[in-house]
Amino acid sequence: MQPRDWAGVMPAITTPFRPDLTVDEAALEAHVRWLMDSGCRGIVALGSLGESATLAFPEKVRILEVCRKALGSRGPLVAGIAGLATAECVTLARAAATAGCDGLMALPAYVYVGDGRETEAHYGAVIGATGLSCMLYNNPVAYGVDVSPDQLVRLCERHPNLHATKDSSGNVRRVAAIRSALGERIRILVGMDDVVVESVAMGAVGWVAGLVNALPVESVRLFDLAVAGKAREAWDLYDWFLPLLRLDTGPKFVQLIKLAQAEAGKGSARVRPPRLELEGEELRRVQTLIRDRLARRPR
Repeated sequence: MQPRDWAGVMPAITTPFRPDLTVDEAALEAHVRWLMDSGCRGIVALGSLGESATLAFPEKVRILEVCRKALGSRGPLVAGIAGLATAECVTLARAAATAGCDGLMALPAYVYVGDGRETEAHYGAVIGATGLSCMLYNNPVAYGVDVSPDQLVRLCERHPNLHATKDSSGNVRRVAAIRSALGERIRILVGMDDVVVESVAMGAVGWVAGLVNALPVESVRLFDLAVAGKAREAWDLYDWFLPLLRLDTGPKFVQLIKLAQAEAGKGSARVRPPRLELEGEELRRVQTLIRDRLARRPR
């Protein structure tokens, strides 16, 4: 995987479960193929949306193997690397390389919020564990760790295989700051669905998307319009899409996106505890929103 491959719409895929909450490998394989048929550029597995924290190590490796089989040579497979301990993450990174992944997405360690030195050390260990192309995932809202542009510069100096960053700060000024600090040295991908058009305007070249799991054609179309500078057409589609894209930004984003998949006829709402499926008034409210948007779906 080369730096230029970090581009376009790359779904952070959900993990489908059977009624007994084991991984549904057949559904996973079909989902990957459908996303690629819909115009996506590659697949990012084992991210937060993939409920990675609830998956056992062997399940993670098996998911990567299934995704590799489904993808073939159609696009890059990127493995999300996260865990409680740095050593665990290094082991997973090496297992991902063995499973045939093309790249890694390095996340902060779970639970413990490190200081700057600790954060750089953790990311550095994961990025340096293999020779695979790597993307640093920065999500200060979810993980309490914010990698500054200066830190990113230092990590790029130490690790030539750090080729991209996924920014989920929600602040499009950060995209400009990274471009100013690193220029073409690093590729910037937006990680929050409801700032994609703005982030592309500021220089993002890719989108690690969530709602794409339910609506890939619309996601790819929106991104392509934004990249092409077709502002009027992009914003017309964005206006329709935004209420759904905002489902990606709250604590229950996994439940909400899986519910959108189910309503679109492309998946199940099943999640693993401690998450629970929505119910009652909360479920009715979100279903009303999703069904209204689907009823107005642009042609």
